[in-house]
Amino acid sequence: MRVYSGSEIRNVAVVGHAHCGKTSLIAAMLHAAKMTPELGRVEDGSAVTAYDEEEVARQTTMANAVAFAEWEGVKMNLVDTPGFHMFAHEARAAMMPVETALVVINARCGVETMTDRVWKYAGEVNLPRIILMNQVDHPKADSRVGRMQMIEDLQQRWGRQVVPVQLPIIDQHGFHGVVDLVTMKAFLYEPDGSGRGEVGKIPDAMAADAKAAHEALVELVAEGKDALMEEFFAVGTIPEEHLITALHEAIREDRIFPVLYASGLRNVGTDHLLDFLKVYAPSPLEREPVAARGLRTAGANGSAGLPAEEIVMRKVDDKEPLAVFVFKTMSDPFAGRISFFKVVSGVLKNDMTIENFTRHEAERFCHLSTMQGRKAVEVAELHAGDIGAAPKLRSTLTGDTLGNKANEVLFEPVPMPDAAMTYAIEPKSRADEDKLAPALHRLMEEDPMVRFYRDPQTNEFLVAGAGQQHIEAIVSKLKRRYHTEVTLKAPKVPYRETIRGRAEAQGRHKKQTGGHGQFGDCKIRMEPLPRGSGIVFENDIFGGAIPRQFVPAVEKGIQESAGRGYLAGYPIVDIKVTVFDGSYHEVDSSEMSFKLAARLAFRKCMEQAKPTLLEPVMRAEIEAPDEFAGALIADLNGRRGRVQGMDSAGAGTVLRAEVPMAEMLSYGSTLTSITQGRGSFRMELDHYDVVPQQVSEKILASAKRPVHDEEE
Repeated sequence: MRVYSGSEIRNVAVVGHAHCGKTSLIAAMLHAAKMTPELGRVEDGSAVTAYDEEEVARQTTMANAVAFAEWEGVKMNLVDTPGFHMFAHEARAAMMPVETALVVINARCGVETMTDRVWKYAGEVNLPRIILMNQVDHPKADSRVGRMQMIEDLQQRWGRQVVPVQLPIIDQHGFHGVVDLVTMKAFLYEPDGSGRGEVGKIPDAMAADAKAAHEALVELVAEGKDALMEEFFAVGTIPEEHLITALHEAIREDRIFPVLYASGLRNVGTDHLLDFLKVYAPSPLEREPVAARGLRTAGANGSAGLPAEEIVMRKVDDKEPLAVFVFKTMSDPFAGRISFFKVVSGVLKNDMTIENFTRHEAERFCHLSTMQGRKAVEVAELHAGDIGAAPKLRSTLTGDTLGNKANEVLFEPVPMPDAAMTYAIEPKSRADEDKLAPALHRLMEEDPMVRFYRDPQTNEFLVAGAGQQHIEAIVSKLKRRYHTEVTLKAPKVPYRETIRGRAEAQGRHKKQTGGHGQFGDCKIRMEPLPRGSGIVFENDIFGGAIPRQFVPAVEKGIQESAGRGYLAGYPIVDIKVTVFDGSYHEVDSSEMSFKLAARLAFRKCMEQAKPTLLEPVMRAEIEAPDEFAGALIADLNGRRGRVQGMDSAGAGTVLRAEVPMAEMLSYGSTLTSITQGRGSFRMELDHYDVVPQQVSEKILASAKRPVHDEEE
């Protein structure tokens, strides 16, 4: 394929709620641009950006995918993003390499929770937004769209900057065309799925509405521009060539959010969408310079370089030093690791060797490509602003920055949220055990939200992810892709033990055998501390009752006993232990004797100090549409949760609550059931609290009591 300069490139992230038709829309755009011979379908796995086996099986996008369309001298890089709440981190990561967010709305459902979330993500990085009403051909969408009710809803939610630049043509034949409010022309489509419209006459029934909508658009575009306002008031309109330029600037500056209409399934309006993106979406060269961190105080050749940690602004320009940012990694069973990147500045050529600034290693870019879904189309070079891919980079991962060694900078990666759900994972066989860790590490390279680690308390291997469906997809990929079968179990809750009272006890270890005996004697005092204090040991020995060299052995015995637990084998925390008296034998005393004596004293104190269980309490944040708030609060109350507050988020509600971890292990599936898949949650450890008596009795009944060693 030909090489494109930055001014000939449009980078667009296609974002929106799940099942609004993003993947089908991209398939329709590619077919309209004659990039594919047939109109791809999600249902049969033929859509270009739905190539992952899990996505095809579940018919939902779970990771960002990239495709491109060559359209009238312009290259459109399209990033297909997930719309399910637990993969929102992918949609957020897609905002970095693009200059426009195409916000797709299901015309039948309107704005949904993820629509609001991705809109907010785009606003955080000042990304221009274009709104597309998709699935306008659905019978339940016709009336709302035709009455412009949807536009009123959007304006109430996102402001009067939301304005139609098209009107849908809907009649007895359904949705079969659009009216362009800039050129005041109609584009009519045949039901053949080709995606190519013919210019026609605006229907008489729509003429008055089209004229009024055109005037509203012109007035909004002219606002804030004195020259345009004077022209508007002088002649009552703005010439088409001036309106096109002014609308392009208004979209780039986030002063206008235009609304278009299409049907991805029937391929209606997609060619006009491509035209609109070509003319009105900003090119990479129009983007504000990108912030980066300078890394060195001097260049490699001895010339002055960037001061360490200085924030520098890197302009998107071929003449700037080469800088490449990796925003996605894909593990292909045949091609290996494929790195997706944005050329932020400079020109990247095939077979070029450049430095990975993040990992301080050189990387050679062989088989430089631009991706069409899973298919790689090789190119000779990529200019500033373009998106490309390269296979088999040795150490490069998502979030890395590469470039010329003499001009080292680092672009900040998109922060990943904490994992929301954790499961214990067990291999089914010894062969699976050998393959598990390498396979999971490959998945972690591909998806930064995947976590894999061993719990030091329970010794379980844990896998964590964004939610239940995410973790189930991980397990399925392990089986399909890496032939590794595992079993998921709810993880053990990391309970703790503590005391509520104060106690004193003496521990004496005395044992006589042939030769030297064993003798250690210590008295300790135990008292509770505030939550989070851990274990505090204090030496209060006076007069040499216990020689100084044996005091560390006493402390070690106490620490080991606390680690073993008393009630159910869970670590003991938030206590202060003071050794204040004891005795010793000049011949028989040793470090081992005093360690065993400390264990005995510790156990006796625990018997008297009112031991109790502590459980981890999570700080949870649940977001869902308003109509589900009552059911969610009732469910949280049933989980021993305490609702801390409620906030509005558009048409949704955000609940903040503290809930015991033990009650949240299966919350993901419950939330999906209550909210019909429209809710999301995240949680993190907040504090430990005392377990209620009835719950504590059940936990202790199912737990094995630890063995208290009196001797070694």
